[in-house]
Amino acid sequence: MTRPILVMPMHDPAGALFAHLQRILPQLRELCAGAFIGVTAATAAAQPGWTVWLAADDFFRAAVHAPGLPVGDQFRELYAAAATAYPPDAVLHLCFVDRLAFALQTEHRQGFVADFAAATAERTPLLFQRSAQAWATHPAIYRELEGLLTTAGRLLFGQALDFAWCHLVARAGQLREIMPRVRNPDLSMLAEMALLLRGTLRTQEVDWLAWEDPFIEARPADALKRERETSRSELRKRLGYVIPSLQLLWAAEVNSQ
Repeated sequence: MTRPILVMPMHDPAGALFAHLQRILPQLRELCAGAFIGVTAATAAAQPGWTVWLAADDFFRAAVHAPGLPVGDQFRELYAAAATAYPPDAVLHLCFVDRLAFALQTEHRQGFVADFAAATAERTPLLFQRSAQAWATHPAIYRELEGLLTTAGRLLFGQALDFAWCHLVARAGQLREIMPRVRNPDLSMLAEMALLLRGTLRTQEVDWLAWEDPFIEARPADALKRERETSRSELRKRLGYVIPSLQLLWAAEVNSQ
């Protein structure tokens, strides 16, 4: 069985995520055949040394996005490119460096490795979702606002999906079919992808999708959680993709009639 490929965006002007990526690279080599990385223009400009490091290692395939490209368009460009770069039956893990770094460097490592290995081509498309235990570690505004999406989807479609997902496993051929139909330029494009895969999408709740930021930022979890829960900018950021995602769910319901 061919080993899977990681597909990950990289926005890291400060270089902190690259340092984590370097630390977990030996473990990633054991789990995967390679990684396709989409580097933001700001990251490439601020971290030329790390960008060269990516290019020098044949484990990675890296592409730099054009300046000013909205985040949803960056993700769409990355996922579409990865879908065409590998054979149709290649298993792609659409995920995030900080989430992987957290899972592989904490008490969640064993569970993550087991779940990763079990995500075979036959089980795709597969959405790893945050368990109740994982959600309990997140700030309330994350849990409550993104929970609106899950609740709305369950009421509308009879399926509880994490539309603001963190880890999706799909074959390259499956992604090729849906990516031309993904349109939104913001993070609600994640909900678009889940909607397009909904008919065949499997789900699995996992604890290793607990809140990663305290570990990545080396901050006390309680203090960081209070900071995020009282931040108006954080609230606006979350609403910025939750509201258009809700509109997508409503449009899917209306168009189904």
